[in-house]
Amino acid sequence: MTDDLLIVEKEAPVAWLKLNRLKVHNSLNRDLLKAIQKACQEIAADKEVRVVIVTGAGCKVFCAGADLTERKGMTEGQVLDYLNLIQNTMLALEQLPQPVIAAVNGSAFGGGTELALACDLRIMSEDAVLRLTEVRLAIIPGAGGTQRLSRLIGKSRAKEMILTARPMPATEALSIGLVHKIVPAAPKEQSEHEELRKQALAWAKEIACAGPLALRAAKYAIDNGFDRDLSAGLAIETKSYITLLNTKDRLEGLAAFAEKRDPVYLGE
Repeated sequence: MTDDLLIVEKEAPVAWLKLNRLKVHNSLNRDLLKAIQKACQEIAADKEVRVVIVTGAGCKVFCAGADLTERKGMTEGQVLDYLNLIQNTMLALEQLPQPVIAAVNGSAFGGGTELALACDLRIMSEDAVLRLTEVRLAIIPGAGGTQRLSRLIGKSRAKEMILTARPMPATEALSIGLVHKIVPAAPKEQSEHEELRKQALAWAKEIACAGPLALRAAKYAIDNGFDRDLSAGLAIETKSYITLLNTKDRLEGLAAFAEKRDPVYLGE
């Protein structure tokens, strides 16, 4: 599925979501946010999709955050409506049952960094930077940045990144666990980051080899148990485990192990 703002490509078992507003640095206007939400609704129900990759068009910018040209003409009420829209969009992405990888092909500012934070895993071009710029505009991150970032890298580091609004290069993001992998910058003659796409796809396919129901259950248990006390977290883990006991995939996994062959999982 393709439209002017968002390109959705499905290469089973992987789905790509590509922000496609290159002329305005892939910034997030209301129509693009709605397109992301719609794509998430469709992908969530698609059994053929086991992993999702989010990236931006081009090589220079992943996402420049909110479309400030659009925001400039908004009333206070419209700004609040936009805030609700972007928060719900990030939640829709975060709450996809499938694992989601952010392939950060270029700079990610403001809401662009928050978009990457809403994904489960992050791979980044070595020349890209992450930056939460909002305090320089006399606002704060409003699409989950103050909450997701502190949960990922700790409160103190999150405060430094948000309060100083300084750019964080890929090597530093890797060193503190904010991103998981970095790849070399794209050659200048490339219009798209081919190596990043290749490595993100390989990572996604590696993940997709696992049982799709198990991937969903593991993601659910982690997301819903990490901020609980251990007893509550273990209860969530046990409940998630039990949902897999009577699945065909579990039996297939056991059979494949015994027969020393690769399993063929159907998500059943």
